[in-house]
Amino acid sequence: MKKNFYKIAVLPGDGIGPEVVGEAVNVLQTVAETAGFHIETNYADVGGVALDKFDEPLPAKTLELCKSSDAVLLGAIGAPQYDTLPSHKRPERGLLGLREGLGLFANLRPAKVYPSLVQASSVKKELIEGIDIFIVRELTGGIYFGKPRGFDDQNGGRGFNTMMYDKNEVERIARVAFDAAQKRSKKVTSVDKANVLEVSQFWRKIVLQVAGDYPDVQLNHMYVDNCAMQLIRWPKQFDVILTGNLFGDILSDEASMLTGSLGMLPSASVGSETAMYEPVHGSAPDITGQNIANPIATIASIAMMLKYSFDRNKEAEAIETAINRILLKGYRTKDIASDGTQVVSTKEMGKLVSEQVHLLLSK
Repeated sequence: MKKNFYKIAVLPGDGIGPEVVGEAVNVLQTVAETAGFHIETNYADVGGVALDKFDEPLPAKTLELCKSSDAVLLGAIGAPQYDTLPSHKRPERGLLGLREGLGLFANLRPAKVYPSLVQASSVKKELIEGIDIFIVRELTGGIYFGKPRGFDDQNGGRGFNTMMYDKNEVERIARVAFDAAQKRSKKVTSVDKANVLEVSQFWRKIVLQVAGDYPDVQLNHMYVDNCAMQLIRWPKQFDVILTGNLFGDILSDEASMLTGSLGMLPSASVGSETAMYEPVHGSAPDITGQNIANPIATIASIAMMLKYSFDRNKEAEAIETAINRILLKGYRTKDIASDGTQVVSTKEMGKLVSEQVHLLLSK
């Protein structure tokens, strides 16, 4: 039986984060009111705004709030004024701390092209029309968390990081990918650099072992540089892409641009009981406060929250349908506008989606 009450930690973050999160929360409130369940939103600071207030990117009380919530909604993290800070003080350490503290080892990033936005992509229509890629990125291991790391000032100085994976880390993320593939087109592409890196050779070995438990899923391997090329050359060949932290960070952003804008794509970070949902895009300091940011990725992240954390597929589908309807009507934020479309603000886009969601769920 579905719950009727959900506690959500809301972390607007930096830059355009508060703007897009505000519209996503409005859509979620519309869903809750129309569908007949209740939400409690509790706000906290992370990233640059937390540094300004508390001199740390992830205050303990923020992490505790997230742990005690049913789900977390994150806006964006980072701003240029923090770039000269030591690495442990930068806003991005707050994001890494959330992933580690909540045990969020799997990042799920769908890359779908809305039919009405095919023309917004820089890639030829015939290459991207109908693509539906699902990237499963390992999130708490690899080079971002490996030790030793740091600087050595002797002999001219050097910086160093360690790329490392153990069996459990590879096995659990591989199972997420294979489970997802079973519900889709039953194809997994595991991306590594096994021709050069021992850690990738180990990754491939464990993925092959896991594949033995999924005889109905087709597995192929691809080097990361080739995958980067193939995403542009022939993206329709991909169903589920499984990869590590560093490679996934790069490839998921590349895949997102197939859709025409980073402002269109949501993501979910899962692993523990509390999952975190956030748009793929960054904090976009150049447009902060102008009411022109695209809130669709954050609104679509709410749809993923309803689906993966709350088991409310009907409500999740209503949000996705509402977004598509608004786009079909020709409404666009500035980043995806083209000839013949009507440019609307961040707030206007959020309101339009909310109205459509209400109509869909009221039937």
